[in-house]
This record gives sequence, structure tokens and C-alpha cells, in this order.
Amino acid sequence: MSIFRETTLDFVNGLSKNTMAEQIGIEITEIGDNYLKGRMPVDKRTVQPYGILHGGASAALAETLGSIAGTMTLDPAKEYCVGMEINANHIRSIRSGFVYGTATPIHVGRTSQVWEIRIEDEGQRLVCISRLTLAVLKR
Repeated sequence: MSIFRETTLDFVNGLSKNTMAEQIGIEITEIGDNYLKGRMPVDKRTVQPYGILHGGASAALAETLGSIAGTMTLDPAKEYCVGMEINANHIRSIRSGFVYGTATPIHVGRTSQVWEIRIEDEGQRLVCISRLTLAVLKR
């Protein structure tokens, strides 16, 4: 049984219109029963001056995936969630291609949520591991 309310990839990707996620090329690619997957290009929009993936871009991918996943567990007429804290450990550098993130829940509560986001390269090697804490707020 899914922890997410029913939705489509088209709807979820539409949430990023006119946002930073759209500007840096983040795309949601899969909605599972208890995970959300997405990808982001490693290109001139997401690298730092040394030509490797910017840590902030990895954090943006992690926060985007975790926040969307958290939102998908809520009734949007009654609640929404916002980021409270994010950490990111950068394990491996990457210069081109795509990175792929998977958000899975650690805790989904009434007032807070904690999500783990694993970001891997095209060879499924860990690039970044992140943990995001969300506050669940009433509308």
C-alpha cells in the first residue's frame, strides 16, 4: 500500500514550473509505494567552477525530492510542508551526465517528517547522501 496520495508524474512535474527546480533541470521520474525518484543534469547550470557537481545543486535536488514526497503524503487542502533542516554529505564528484535521487521516508508524523535522499551517478555509485527534516503545517 502506498504512503502517497494518488497523483501522476505530469502533475508532480508541473509543480516545478517557474521554480528553481525547473531552472536547473530537475525532473521527477518515478513514484513508488514509499519512494520518489528524480534526476538532475550535471551541466553548466549545476556545476561549480572546477567543473564538478555543485554541492548546493545536490542539496537542491535532495530538498526538492524530499519536499515533494512529503507533500504527497498530506491532504493539500488541510496541510503543507516546508523544510526545517537539510544535511548533505558529498561522497563522490561527477562532471557530466545525470545524477539520480531517491527519497525514502524515515519518519512521517503529524507535525514533522524526516526523509533520506540518496543521490547516485549513472553507474549507481553514491554521490551524495542527504537527510531532510520537514515541518508539517496547517493551512
